[in-house]
Amino acid sequence: MIPDRLKEMSSFIVMDILEKAHEMELGGAHIIHLEVGEPDFDTPQCIKDAACRALNDGHTHYTHSLGLLDLREAICEHYLKTYNVSVTPDRVIISSGTSPAMFVMFSALLEIGDQVIISDPHYACYPNFIKFMQGDVVTVPVYEEDGFQYRPETINAKITDKTKAIFINSPSNPTGNLLSKERMKEIAEFTPYIISDEIYHGLVYEGKEHSILEFTDHAFVLNGFSKLYAMTGLRLGYLIAPKPFMRSIQKIQQNFFISANSMVQKAGIAALKEAGDDIARMKKIYNDRRRYMISRLKNMGFKIPVEPTGAFYVFANAKHISGNSYELAFNILEKAHVGVTPGIDFGKNGEGYLRFSYANSKENISEGMDRLENYIKNRYA
Repeated sequence: MIPDRLKEMSSFIVMDILEKAHEMELGGAHIIHLEVGEPDFDTPQCIKDAACRALNDGHTHYTHSLGLLDLREAICEHYLKTYNVSVTPDRVIISSGTSPAMFVMFSALLEIGDQVIISDPHYACYPNFIKFMQGDVVTVPVYEEDGFQYRPETINAKITDKTKAIFINSPSNPTGNLLSKERMKEIAEFTPYIISDEIYHGLVYEGKEHSILEFTDHAFVLNGFSKLYAMTGLRLGYLIAPKPFMRSIQKIQQNFFISANSMVQKAGIAALKEAGDDIARMKKIYNDRRRYMISRLKNMGFKIPVEPTGAFYVFANAKHISGNSYELAFNILEKAHVGVTPGIDFGKNGEGYLRFSYANSKENISEGMDRLENYIKNRYA
């Protein structure tokens, strides 16, 4: 029999949308993909060159289970330079993407029935990780008029003696909004551990992102190379954890994953040390797309009270079109041939919204916006 924890696991709706789009493309349809959060840029050449060198130099074997020391040291240097926080390599574990990092973290952190507070809306996979480890999900609604930021007092009202951690994600998926320094500092003062998903750090166009480690060491940090460095398929992430957890985390890594890919770890060092110019170029293009998409969506009647300034998403209020975001997203795909993600994928409080990704070319975004505008006109007609 299939375990209950798998029966209850929700699908990742954005992947349902993408897979339906692929079926339509096989039938000859031309789909504009604004649903997936994957950079359309090629991986920077310096990173590819480093990967090829590593392969040719024989870096095809197991590494230390925590990861290559020189990569862990480079990550520590990055956090010191970027956030002025001191992290030692023995608090860093390298993983094959941030998802395995999340797996080992929750495995080491949660007992049965421990509670984790997350925002609503939230990244779609967070609840499934928590539930799979037999923890309990406690949601705190966040609202567009606040830029989808937590209100610390609403977090405080949900804390119990079973609360093990509070999950933050800034810049956020799906909203693209940042958590302010002031609110982050307030959240850091709560007793439970803080889990900070910092995978979109570096992709900020107005204001400044902050690491939770600027405010507390009573925290776990998830980060990686997929988004900022356009390395999604290379699967390289990392976890920074409080030192008392590291031996347990290491044992989980040894048993379930052994180590991250050795060749790709070498490429990660190049990403941190050599890809600065490439990142600046990509960010400039993302920002241009961001401004364009927000303007087009607002002109169509979508409500975006606080404009997103990070990641590569716009989370737009579409309640004037439909209150059923799931049906709306599939209808837009079928009628307009534009892939978008329904807000319900990100929690009950995301219902009525659509997430648009601008990790696509300006030309494709323009075509997608034109198709969406015609779809809305025809729907009302």
